[in-house]
Amino acid sequence: MTDAHALLARVVRALARPRRATYRLQLGPDLRFEEVAALAPYLADLGVSEAYLSPCFKSGPESSHGYDVTDHNAFNPEVGTEAAFDRTAAALAERGLGVLLDIVPNHMGIAGDSNPWWLDVLENGPSSSYASFFDIDWAPVKAELTGKVLLPILPDQYGRVLEAQGLRLEFAEGAFFVRYGEARLPIAPKTYALVLRHGLEALGERLGPEDPHFMELQSILTALDHLPPRTETDPGRRAERFREKEIVKRRLAALVKESEEVRAFVEENVRAFNGTPGEPRSFDRLDGLLSAQAYRLADWRVAGDEINYRRFFDVNHLAAIRMELPEVFEVTHRLVLRLVGEGKVTGLRVDHPDGLYAPGEYFRRLQEGAVRETARRLQPDLDEAGLEALLARYREAAAADPAAPSARPLWILAEKILLGDERLPEWWPVAGTTGYDFLASANGLFVDRDAARPMTSTYARFVGARTAMADLVYATKRLIMLTSMASEINMLGLDLDRISETNRLSRDFTLSSLVRVLREVIACFPVYRTYVGDERLEVSPRDRAYIEMAVAEARRRIPTVNVSIFDFVRDTLLLRHLPELGAEEGGARRHFVMRFQQTTGPVTAKGVEDTALYRYNRLVSLNEVGGDPARFGEPVSAFHERSAERLARWPETLLATSTHDTKRGEDVRARIHVLSEIPRDWRAQVGRWGRLNRRKKVVVGGQLAPDRNEEYLLYQTLVGTWPLGSPGPAELADYRARIRAYMEKATKEAKVHTSWINPSEEYDRAVQAFVVAVLEDTPGNRFLAELRAFQARIVRYGLLYALGQTVLKIASPGIPDLYQGTELWDFSLVDPDNRRPVDYATRRALLEKLRERIAASGGDLVRLARELAETLEDGRVKLYVVHRGLAARRELPGLFATGAYLPMEAQGERAEHVIAFARQAGDRVAVAVVPRLATRLGKGPEALPLGEEAWGESWLPLPTGITARRFDHCFTGERLEPLEREGRPVLGGELDEGVELFERDLPRLVEAATEDRLGR
Repeated sequence: MTDAHALLARVVRALARPRRATYRLQLGPDLRFEEVAALAPYLADLGVSEAYLSPCFKSGPESSHGYDVTDHNAFNPEVGTEAAFDRTAAALAERGLGVLLDIVPNHMGIAGDSNPWWLDVLENGPSSSYASFFDIDWAPVKAELTGKVLLPILPDQYGRVLEAQGLRLEFAEGAFFVRYGEARLPIAPKTYALVLRHGLEALGERLGPEDPHFMELQSILTALDHLPPRTETDPGRRAERFREKEIVKRRLAALVKESEEVRAFVEENVRAFNGTPGEPRSFDRLDGLLSAQAYRLADWRVAGDEINYRRFFDVNHLAAIRMELPEVFEVTHRLVLRLVGEGKVTGLRVDHPDGLYAPGEYFRRLQEGAVRETARRLQPDLDEAGLEALLARYREAAAADPAAPSARPLWILAEKILLGDERLPEWWPVAGTTGYDFLASANGLFVDRDAARPMTSTYARFVGARTAMADLVYATKRLIMLTSMASEINMLGLDLDRISETNRLSRDFTLSSLVRVLREVIACFPVYRTYVGDERLEVSPRDRAYIEMAVAEARRRIPTVNVSIFDFVRDTLLLRHLPELGAEEGGARRHFVMRFQQTTGPVTAKGVEDTALYRYNRLVSLNEVGGDPARFGEPVSAFHERSAERLARWPETLLATSTHDTKRGEDVRARIHVLSEIPRDWRAQVGRWGRLNRRKKVVVGGQLAPDRNEEYLLYQTLVGTWPLGSPGPAELADYRARIRAYMEKATKEAKVHTSWINPSEEYDRAVQAFVVAVLEDTPGNRFLAELRAFQARIVRYGLLYALGQTVLKIASPGIPDLYQGTELWDFSLVDPDNRRPVDYATRRALLEKLRERIAASGGDLVRLARELAETLEDGRVKLYVVHRGLAARRELPGLFATGAYLPMEAQGERAEHVIAFARQAGDRVAVAVVPRLATRLGKGPEALPLGEEAWGESWLPLPTGITARRFDHCFTGERLEPLEREGRPVLGGELDEGVELFERDLPRLVEAATEDRLGR
């Protein structure tokens, strides 16, 4: 055990590394491994320590994101080979950069014919070696689907597609397929006989019964008849089926090649099965063949009601896999864990862990895999006994202290969305989240909380309705459960109905009443999911509170339902009375709870992220993943509390402000925030815009399109995204195209007048025409002139807040995350807008010039800082803030990694306009100071940069215990000495003596010199 202890310590040290910041890169044809390797010098010069790569394993055809993995153990050829990845990892490592890799354990892509596992399931049904890998219900409610997979991929009803020859039988290399579009779907070998027996008697008459080719064909048919059925699950019979069917294919391929007569016979039968347009009965043969398969082709719209495999949310071409099975985990993580063990991957970002059956167990297995593979590299002669001893030691350490480095040696970040005051489960062996919790907290700091009432009133007046966000979320989650995810809810209801039948106290509950209650409880669920039964049977106080809260709210909303049904559902979800039940019944209840928890997350994501956030448009900068638009801003004190808690529990969590999934980029949100500070002006302006543009609408279905709510969203979007400077014709044309694409997505996601499932082409055209009309650059378009003038009033404040949130991200506890391209101004919207190629040549050139000027300055950066502040719109100032801030993290790694977090409270006339905190480690101190609600400080955009007169008599007391006598200004290089006020050291005084802390309007990151330097 001593050897295991020592080896575990070596493993922990090998997996640990100093981390300053991550830089997210969206891989694809425009950014392959070679291009990432070429970016290594730039990323290192920028100051990041980790290249954060989007999924790079083999994925579906023309995938733009990589989340539709089709082979976990092969790299996506569109981004490069394994050799190219190795070269990239080496190039990054040479510059001191690690690789944070995004992995997708919840689901796989099954579009077309690119996933060999899925094709095997389609060919062999339950007999497939991979049948258990996918989360398929082989015995669904609909009897016609027993032993089959519903395949909702057709653009229209099955019969119509069939008779239009959209499905065609093909033969190649001894196998039959059905072609749909670019994909070839397998035909079960046993059903080849349906094709080969058609016209067989006539062939025999032509060739004669003794013809060797005819005899071989008959022998093949006999072999097909003796194949084990697709329902066979015995391992031996499965192996026999696989072996014999492949032999049949080889024999048939050889026969067709040898015999011209048999080849012509097969080709004629294929033509006969493919039917004749205009003759419906001619398609009966192909229909019969398809009906005999292990899959049922269907219109894609039926998925919501009848699909019998679990999906990623409601995306039909992303099928969930059963990661809870050890064999599935092992085979899907073979490559990535090898890369971790080899030191080529230094961290993992885990996509959508809430979709997993048991997320906590999954993270433990991931850590164990990293420990195992790293140990094999460090000690190649390690035998199985030594390996087991090592893993046993790891489990002991993890159980003793889940927060210890030995419990979570691999840097794992969970894409976990936390709602409200929800906290990440502390027993997960991860480093933290992907940063949406920080985004929500920091985002709200720049919203004027006092404007909640007037902004709500303006919104309600403009759209003609007043709806509470909570009621809207309840309604949209119910909508999702009644439409695109109805099948999942019905399956849950059936499972619960079976459980209720096992007890005389619950057997009278009807299926319809159970489904209704389940639907209501999920609609009222306050978080994405709970984790009851995940590696432990006891229910945590956290999960118990959420379940009881959801049941109580559901009971309040539908008081007509028998209270005892709610009690039954609550007790089942809380695993009450489990010791009183037998093993089989107890197992069934635990399984139901786990499946219930896998369902609440997708319903919340679709109901909130993809519906409600496109409907509730009071201030859309708050409509972000992990945020709550009903909370109008964030108190500074709440931000401090969350930061201190993050340092104590999750010091290596990510801090994000933009991601590939955010609804709008960080700089867009920062500009829209400003509207909260000018509610009266906004009310007058948006009302005038509505009147100016009314004639640009058209009537669709008896109402004007777009509706007022969509119009309100559009105006905020234009304010937030209008290009800096004066866009020329080409830039304006590109901008119009982007806004058109965004509004199409926004209106379809909102699901009010149009949707992806049931699009209204007429309504869509009307919205598109409206966007074009309001953005028409003509002298008569008064709206566009007013938009330009209005956004010019607020744009610089938005840039100021964008810089502020950047400083907060860099200085706060955690690891700052930069999304590709956002080191300059970036006004992207939701994907795919935020996945456009990034101009790295420009960024490299700008950074190089800044570094040259910094090097030549001799530490006096005042002139450079003033120049950047006076030319805010060119974006160099943001690049400078990022670069200098990350340089501070590089110079003082311990301070920012583990240094104490000390909130600071400004005093004086403008105290509410300051966000400030200190980080302290020994005699090292860093102070971050950021302005907020700045429109009250200046007198219009011409007042920016702010002068000291804007601050009046304001000062910032240093926290107790900080005695630094001098600070070095990170952005100007100035030496700043604290003043004394009321017996305490302060920064600022009256802000007209010495420090001039806010003079150039740059957010501040000030680092203290050491006592040694002070002495010199």
